Amino acid sequence: MSKSPEPPRWQYRLNNFTRALALLREAVDTAAARPLTQLEKEGAVQRFEYSLELAWKTLKDYLQSEKVKIEPITPKEIVRQAFTAGIIDDATVWMDALDARNEMAHNYDETEFATTLAGIENRYLAALAAAHNYLTDKATQK
Repeated sequence: MSKSPEPPRWQYRLNNFTRALALLREAVDTAAARPLTQLEKEGAVQRFEYSLELAWKTLKDYLQSEKVKIEPITPKEIVRQAFTAGIIDDATVWMDALDARNEMAHNYDETEFATTLAGIENRYLAALAAAHNYLTDKATQK
């Protein structure tokens, strides 16, 4: 009796990315329906941070499964390679999202916080969702 092959690592990570993205969408939908409390805003930023983390790591695993050489393995290099491979169509949005995540992790400034929330709602969520859609399509083709 032969065992079916294990799914590639990126597909396992994709499942976590799917759940994280749903939670981020929930935060953005809530913000569209009513003003968020300060705690909810902080939660939305946290959801963005871990969604972005899972996104670039899933992209890394996918690219490696496709035999793409990545050196050095950094989030920005993963974004460059994903753009080159045609997985993402706007590397600038991803670079901005990574910069926003880094800024929020090291500095709490009310203006930066508001800018990051606006970026999540207006740019970053759509970029994450597009990458998710690409990877989901690839997972169903395998």
